[in-house]
Amino acid sequence: LDLDAALRGPGPVWGAPVPPLARDRRVCVLGLGELGGEAARMLATLRFSVRGWSRTLKTIPGVACHAGPAGLRAALEGAQIVVALLPATPETENLLDADALALPAPGARLINAGRGQVIDDAALLAALDAGRIGHATLDVFRAEPLPADHPYRHHPRVTVTPHTASATRPETAAPEVIAQILRAEAGNPLRHIVDRVRGY
Repeated sequence: LDLDAALRGPGPVWGAPVPPLARDRRVCVLGLGELGGEAARMLATLRFSVRGWSRTLKTIPGVACHAGPAGLRAALEGAQIVVALLPATPETENLLDADALALPAPGARLINAGRGQVIDDAALLAALDAGRIGHATLDVFRAEPLPADHPYRHHPRVTVTPHTASATRPETAAPEVIAQILRAEAGNPLRHIVDRVRGY
């Protein structure tokens, strides 16, 4: 919607550009787990043109789902907005490298609320400087807190947030913990099990 530009202040002509319709915006969601799958579903419900990518092929109504290296290219190619909600694993380390960042539409927006290790920082800075990525909103980083002298903090095309995309709240987490204990005591399968081999 170009609201990031509007937040920096009005230009010489007062007024906002007419934003494109949702159906005319191509969004790529990287990671179709609990968070990414729900984000992709909601964006599709709002009639965005949504493509998703994950390690294994998923089926989400209204979302063109892809998997594997060839699928990553298909998901990213021509995307105007890229939303990364991926875990940090050996397979996702620097997944968004120079080659991957060259695939979205020129001037695409990137949002990373997954893990900082997914992005090759030098490649993203080069893509921002060249205008291949028009703006990046980054909530997660390799080192947190983000060092005060990190280039992201001062780049005009980067919005930095301090890992605030999600927070664990006692009033919502406690009922889930109780439910898990009751499942375990009853001998029922637990939910949200982390696979230590896959890393999530």
